[in-house]
Amino acid sequence: MTYLDYQATTPLAPEALAAMLPWLESQHANPHSAHAPGRAAKAVVETARAQVAALLPQGGQVVFTSGATEALNWAIKGSFGPVVTLATEHAAVLDTAAAVERRGRAVTVLPVGSDGVVDLDRARDAMTPGTGLVAAMLVNNEIGVIQPVAELAALTHAAGALFLCDAVQGYGRVPIPEGCDLIALSAHKIHGPKGIGALWIRDGVAIEPLLHGGGQEGGVRSGTLSPALCAGFGAAARLAREQFEADRAHVTHLYALATARMAGWMLNGSATERYRGNLNLRFPGLDVARLMSELRDIAFSAGSACASGSGRPSHVLRAIGLSDAEARSSIRIGFGRYTGEEELMAALDRIDIAARAQRIAA
Repeated sequence: MTYLDYQATTPLAPEALAAMLPWLESQHANPHSAHAPGRAAKAVVETARAQVAALLPQGGQVVFTSGATEALNWAIKGSFGPVVTLATEHAAVLDTAAAVERRGRAVTVLPVGSDGVVDLDRARDAMTPGTGLVAAMLVNNEIGVIQPVAELAALTHAAGALFLCDAVQGYGRVPIPEGCDLIALSAHKIHGPKGIGALWIRDGVAIEPLLHGGGQEGGVRSGTLSPALCAGFGAAARLAREQFEADRAHVTHLYALATARMAGWMLNGSATERYRGNLNLRFPGLDVARLMSELRDIAFSAGSACASGSGRPSHVLRAIGLSDAEARSSIRIGFGRYTGEEELMAALDRIDIAARAQRIAA
């Protein structure tokens, strides 16, 4: 199996697994207990917290969550006032914004250009006095486009609002800009385990808790933490920091080879403002379901894993102006640290040959 779906999830790093194993096999204490085993478990959690924080701006706290979906829900539901966000955001943002809108909060969803990038003047106009929260994704999960987060954060603060950055696809892959007030993270996008994420909260920012109960995590997020998951997240973050430049050079090299290899395919989203471990391509008339069926030993995607099987065209591709037919003829190829050059090229050749065979058969 050739795995090319890094935006959906990444392979677990051996170092992350090694960090987790002791806390799965023999060390089972609750990190919130006061006895010696509990204190040892807490020490592992705090080490992981520092490792995760090392890739983030200074002047804030990392609060562990069950994943980015919880972090984004918490940030939106725990804030106040009108919400401004983008049409290409993840469903965890758009659906949560729709939920708070049903409860009476005003929500503005900004369009993006054909390149997937928001217009800053239009964003400024939408941030009216009283706006409470502006939410924007750093790296888009479907098309890899990088939004001007630093500029959006500056506009947000000028309007007196808080800025929430969904950094799930960018954390550990591109620098996190200064100016964010809230940052949502997920471990399994950086070769860590599933089931854990975090919300970074800038010092001085207060949001209402989403979960109530035991008052863990300094009273802002109740629930017993898993030392194993925290350790895996921390190890993955440490590795991402250590290998940041090597990982970036690797995906940049693979991207250059891949775009040259897929001549005749059209790139969805900006060719310049993007993370290069994401390649979203369309081929006119392509039957993606048939393509995936014919190439079952290659794991690639027709879009977001969260929306797979819905039967609906990608809302991200529609937002950049693609027709339903164009959106349905698009595929997403994701690669990263553990992707080999030869395996990627071989998989792309097979995808290209199968797509062109469909055109001939038609």
